[in-house]
Amino acid sequence: MTTTTAWRPHADAFASALRVARPERIGVVSSIVGLGVEVRGLRSAIGDLVVLGGETDAPGIDAEVVATTRDSIRCMPLGRMTGLRAGAPARAAHSPLLVPTGSGLFGRVIDGLGRPIDGKGPLVSDGAVALENDSPSAMHRARITTPLHLGVRVLDTLTTVGRGQRLGLFAGSGVGKSSLLSMIARGTDAEVSVIALVGERGREVREFLEDDLGAEGLARSIVVVSTSDEPAMMRLRAAFTATRIAESFRSCGADVMLMMDSLTRVAMAQREIGLSVGEPPATRGYPPSTFSVLARLLERAGTDEVGSITGMYTVLVDGDDHNEPIADAARSILDGHVVLDRKLAITGHFPSVDVLGSISRVASRVNSPERNAIATTLRTVLAARSAAQDLLDVGAYRAGTNPLVDAAVAHDAAIKSFLQQRMDDQTPSDAAWQQLAGLTRKLGSV
Repeated sequence: MTTTTAWRPHADAFASALRVARPERIGVVSSIVGLGVEVRGLRSAIGDLVVLGGETDAPGIDAEVVATTRDSIRCMPLGRMTGLRAGAPARAAHSPLLVPTGSGLFGRVIDGLGRPIDGKGPLVSDGAVALENDSPSAMHRARITTPLHLGVRVLDTLTTVGRGQRLGLFAGSGVGKSSLLSMIARGTDAEVSVIALVGERGREVREFLEDDLGAEGLARSIVVVSTSDEPAMMRLRAAFTATRIAESFRSCGADVMLMMDSLTRVAMAQREIGLSVGEPPATRGYPPSTFSVLARLLERAGTDEVGSITGMYTVLVDGDDHNEPIADAARSILDGHVVLDRKLAITGHFPSVDVLGSISRVASRVNSPERNAIATTLRTVLAARSAAQDLLDVGAYRAGTNPLVDAAVAHDAAIKSFLQQRMDDQTPSDAAWQQLAGLTRKLGSV
């Protein structure tokens, strides 16, 4: 027994020496078509990293394996392919994609691979974790029972969000999704905010950070950015990197707010990848993998045995069609949706939330029966007015026909005042409920 123990360090050293001395397998780039690179001579699996090129002093290009055949692998680059040619060498990276974690990331802006891009020097992280991670077990997820305060009256009362819920913000372009996200980032009482800007215009990133989010919001946030001109794989990785950072805080018991703008651009990135590796186009050109990637990404948020990730995902609906494929798929996976109305936005109504078209699937469980009742009262009045709006527009409605419509018309200014809110106005949740209770008492007095 003693002899075996004495020789064990030598055996470990010998095994390590054998691994180092093992010949390195070098493949070759056989073709570059569109966004994809075909490599022969490497034995790599889906998700592995390979380094393309780098035969001179220039560094190689990192790429991820997205498809394999018996004779070759198909890679998607994580950087620009300028200078890469057929016949260039390809090497296995022998290391997974790692994501930095820890409180040292607060106030920092990083790219899709976790590298700092804010000019503030290297990251001070508590370590790194592998990008890939499993979703929490369905039977081990804690139930959602506690509301999460966002600081936005219309959301805190009429579309209440629970800790660990996943909510979609559905709207066309230019309706105020990013502004609403930044307002939530400043007003939420979540311990950690992780913000992913996927496929954003480069011009808008700094504007979002400095004007919308501000120094106060940035100080309590971690921002992951991948602009629209970056490769599709980088845009897709940015979404998963932000999610993995949020997961690392959740595993420590924290309540995390994960905001992603936008889920549609994640789907578009996966569409580019899928079509480039030969997947057949399906609904509106989206290959089948797009919808499985969306489900895998969204299911990683939510509650776990400890901690929670509350997900807020913007969905850019194509042509204001809320039944287009990505919006429809996202709505079926998420735990609620908030619809932003262009008609409200053009009149200066902010946030332009369509109350009747928005719903939170956990609101009835996280609010008390009394609060649910007063929220339902305002919804009922708004629904009655919506049904009679055509008559009101042409002056054909007769007062006294419907008491609910009469109440809506009589207190129209008070209702609008409650539903609208300045971006710099952070209303505590209890104060919002008190205002709503006072408003419903007025409506019941008519």
